[in-house]
Amino acid sequence: MDFDFNLILVPATLIFFAIWLLDILVLKQRKRVKSSEIATESMWVSWGYDFFPILALVLVVRSFLFEPFNIPSESMNPTLLTGDFILVNKFDYGVRLPITNAKVLDSGEPKRGEVVVFRYPLNPSTNYIKRLVGLPGDKIVYDEGSLTINGEKVAKVALPDMGDSAYEQFSREQMGTHSHITRELSGVWSASQAPFVNSLNNGVFVASNGHHWEVTVPAKHYFMMGDNRDRSADSRFWGFVPEENLAGRAVYVWMHKEPGWHLPSFSRNGVIN
Repeated sequence: MDFDFNLILVPATLIFFAIWLLDILVLKQRKRVKSSEIATESMWVSWGYDFFPILALVLVVRSFLFEPFNIPSESMNPTLLTGDFILVNKFDYGVRLPITNAKVLDSGEPKRGEVVVFRYPLNPSTNYIKRLVGLPGDKIVYDEGSLTINGEKVAKVALPDMGDSAYEQFSREQMGTHSHITRELSGVWSASQAPFVNSLNNGVFVASNGHHWEVTVPAKHYFMMGDNRDRSADSRFWGFVPEENLAGRAVYVWMHKEPGWHLPSFSRNGVIN
């Protein structure tokens, strides 16, 4: 989920808006055609009137209401599967401007347990999806594979072993440009032994040897983990998610497509819990 369609949608909307406004205020070709002063209007003016309303509507819906995303990995199994297409509510965590992600209106706060899409802290151009397990002020303890939040143990359900592909891909593609972190995590790809790693003043620290660590989530930050806990590169590896990185709450699976030449399926459609 590493392509921001708004990088195309926003400029296109602004261009056609400028053409539409130019004709209304200066050229007035549409008005002159209606009054039969001229026979036709230019192609660009026609496009401005035709495309601006559509693009503006799509931009508003995607930026402030709902945006579609695709699940690329197994880190959220069994809740979300590779190939799921989901809708993300962009309004729940505050109204934000497209591209800049700057919040302009507070409309709600994340709640523990929600599935959240956010900008990956080490590379904000990439979107990640995980479950929010730690709110600001929460004390999280990870002890030999057992997760405890504010003194309450979180249940862990065993899933079939799907290999280490998620960690191998994360190491190769995401952490390859962060050599200082890669060195710390070298050879430690079992989630039950993963050290908690966090950026701090452009440096990195490891809270413990990985078998046991405790951390308190700082203000305006969140701790994220994948439901497939032993196959998820998450806050245990790269630290907290700042509030300004939040994109929205995953709410609905609307389609599923297996990789390759497979037809889409709607058998998995449903609300995300």
